[in-house]
Amino acid sequence: MAKKTVATEQSLTKRVWNLATILSSQGVGFTDYITQLTYLLFLKMDNENVEIFGEESAIPDGYRWNDLTELDGLDLIDHYEKTLKLLSQEDNLIGTIYTKAQNKIDKPVYLKKVITLIDEENWLSMDGDVKGAIYESILEKNGQDKKSGAGQYFTPRPLINTMVEVSRPQIGETVCDPACGTGGFLLAAYDYMKEQSQDKEKRAFLRDKALHGNDNTPLVVTLASMNLYLHGIGTERSPIECCDSLEREPDTLVDVVLANPPFGNRPAGSTDIAAMRTDLYVSTSNNQLNFMQQIMLMLKNGGRAAVVLPDNVLFEGGAGETIRKKLLTEFNLHTILRLPTGIFYANGVKANVLFFSKGNKTNETWYYDYRTNVKHTLATNPMRRQHLDDFIKCYNAENINSRIETYSKENPSGRWRKYTSAELLGRDKTSLDITWIKTGEETVDMSLAELLSQIEEKSSNISRAVTSLKEIIGKIEE
Repeated sequence: MAKKTVATEQSLTKRVWNLATILSSQGVGFTDYITQLTYLLFLKMDNENVEIFGEESAIPDGYRWNDLTELDGLDLIDHYEKTLKLLSQEDNLIGTIYTKAQNKIDKPVYLKKVITLIDEENWLSMDGDVKGAIYESILEKNGQDKKSGAGQYFTPRPLINTMVEVSRPQIGETVCDPACGTGGFLLAAYDYMKEQSQDKEKRAFLRDKALHGNDNTPLVVTLASMNLYLHGIGTERSPIECCDSLEREPDTLVDVVLANPPFGNRPAGSTDIAAMRTDLYVSTSNNQLNFMQQIMLMLKNGGRAAVVLPDNVLFEGGAGETIRKKLLTEFNLHTILRLPTGIFYANGVKANVLFFSKGNKTNETWYYDYRTNVKHTLATNPMRRQHLDDFIKCYNAENINSRIETYSKENPSGRWRKYTSAELLGRDKTSLDITWIKTGEETVDMSLAELLSQIEEKSSNISRAVTSLKEIIGKIEE
């Protein structure tokens, strides 16, 4: 048996990623590798729980860590695949982590390399924040790899932390992300709330009952469940469920929603949401508009939400207009943060964060324009937490009724400006797509990739507008 050590976060992350590079050259993609790493890591920690702490194993006899380490060759592959199948059928945390688990490393020598790497460490001896940080850094590196396609699951950490900080979830409250990806919002909310109290009952509620997340991709459910588990969250039953949030009415109302739902229309062949739901405000195939409705419906009276949404949600007619009117007249849409391009792994994405609460109508909506004349790139000028300091100051979470505009006739470039609900409702199609700062006169150099990205984005906007128009015409003809 290999000698056990406790590596530093940086060194272990490097070793894990170096092996990923080796496996990539053998046809094992980064995402597949990280998924297998997750399956094996859970087995290893279960074994440590038995050997170090004398606990009962959560894994059925004959399918534990030591049963794998003793095997080589095709026997190892065969037994590993049987293990995955068995554990995927469990009805608990294990079943969630091994949701639809399949082996993606079909060469015994490389599967053995991954097992050896994991076996060289005592994972349970690491501080929870350390092993959680290692796993998160691996997930983030995977998201940065364009070939993996995993970037769609990631929201920039500085933006997540900002949304949590101004939303101020309180220990004892429930927090949900209906499209949770790898669990970034839930983890940030947990970190924010855990410092608020040392009361054992409150902290137990926070660990086991406060957080809820859904995702319809089995791979992502595995990664999110393990991410939370490594941080000590949901150790008995994962707070993550593998399901399509849009297919059913909310069965539980929550205090806080933090989310970055997937953009675009529902894929062809997906379930017709309108045929399954009677509670939605309006029928549409637009994914983010459906998630917006779901979030509005799942909030408790007095509950609050912070949601990342693309520009078309602010101006698209038809269903979009209906939802915006609902937001202004039956919810308090108090803040919109306009985001620049260059902060997401997908190129050219123009998005906003909508902050709203349930129970009171909107009197005024405050805009923070962090887009005009702002330029970020992931490589050379990534968004950092300090870039949003001024927004947080202007937001004034302690008392949003005491906000002060930085925009004025004398200072037309002020980024913080308010509009009354009457002004917004009076705009064509109740459009919330507002910009008042003049674009800088300087020439902006764009790479060919950035130029193509802008063209592609404008093409997508036109396509969405045509789809919406067809929906409206179809309803008129009916």
